[in-house]
Order: sequence, then structure tokens, then C-alpha cells
Amino acid sequence: YGERIEPSLWTPPDEVRLALRDIGRQINRLTGTRTQAKNRLHALQAKNSTRSLLVEDEQEGIAYLDRRIERLSQAALALIAECETLSRYLTHMCAAKGVGKASALIVLAELCVLPSSLKAPQVSRFAGLDVRLTQSGSSVNRPARLSKAGNAYLRAALYMPAMSAVQHDPRVKAFYDALVSRGKKKIQALCAVMRKYLTGLWACIQTETAFDSAMLFSEEHLKA
Repeated sequence: YGERIEPSLWTPPDEVRLALRDIGRQINRLTGTRTQAKNRLHALQAKNSTRSLLVEDEQEGIAYLDRRIERLSQAALALIAECETLSRYLTHMCAAKGVGKASALIVLAELCVLPSSLKAPQVSRFAGLDVRLTQSGSSVNRPARLSKAGNAYLRAALYMPAMSAVQHDPRVKAFYDALVSRGKKKIQALCAVMRKYLTGLWACIQTETAFDSAMLFSEEHLKA
């Protein structure tokens, strides 16, 4: 009765890719901790009553986090260097405006373990790149925010590159401005840029070609 469907077997990622993902996630966590520490330091320095001991202690903590992040980053780059394919992916990703090795490393660490059969929209959903708008109750005027669903590591890695691209890539800025002019909130427009960037970075893996913003932010995309 009907034909038997035999889907292809899933092949788990190799040890190098799994190790890269683990290191990338630790870098991401430590980077978040360092950001919190820098915010505390800024708050301490803004008060005249703050004892110098507290400022020095926070500075020492930040320096320690810097060393840990650097050590892990070098370990991740060494892993990538062991694999010609991963090395090519990293080079292609770094062609994107605003994407340095630090951001590309985190994105690559997450994407390299995904099934190659995934389409760009599926990868975007995996990352949770949608904006939640609160529209009811006492929180109706609460500002829009990025969804907390999906892969937080990817969202964190894409946020600053997207911000930088809006400032320094004319095509990306035109796309962002067009969305805002149509009534989109700034966080929604930025999220759209992040989705586009993720699509392009996934294409770096799928097609093994360098990131090209002209393919993602063309005149046709502005009209859509």
C-alpha cells in the first residue's frame, strides 16, 4: 500500500565541529558577563562616592575575562585551522561588512553543526529572529524586543554586526531606512537586517562563496 519512504540517515557533526560549538558558546557567555561587568564599572565611575578599591576590583575582573575570551578564541581559531572547509567558511563570512573574526567565529560555531539540508527560512526560525510586540493590558506601550525563543547565541552574535552594517554599508542602510519609513519599529527593522545577514552567512556555507550584500539588499529587495 503505497511506497515506503526511506529518508536519508542523519549524520551527526564531527568532534571538531561539536568542540567548536562548545567553545563558541563559552566565549558568548563570557562576553555577556564582561558586558555586565563593564556596565557596573561605568556605574561605579559615575559616582563620586565610589571607593577606588571597587573600581580596581571591577577592572581586574574585566581584564581576567579578556584573557579567558582571548584564550578560548585562539583555541577556536586553531580548531578551524585544522579543517580547510571551516577555514573557507570563516573567510567567506568575514567578507560581510561589520562581521569580524570574533562575530564570524560564534556564527560559524552554531551554523556548522546544523543539517546542510536546512533552508534559509528554517535557519532564521532556528535563531528566533522575530520581534514580539506587546499589545494588551497595562504593558501596551512596552517597547518591542527581540524574541527570547530560538538560538540566543546566534542572535547575540548577529546584533552588533547588523548595527555596524546599518551605519557603514549603504545598501543595508537603505534597506533599514525603507522599513522604518514604512512604519516598522527600529528594532523590527534591525531584526530584518539580522535575518538577511543570517541568510547570507548560511549561504557562505551552502554555496562556499563570500558574503555579498548586493545579493541580499538589492533595489528589488527595497521594493518588496
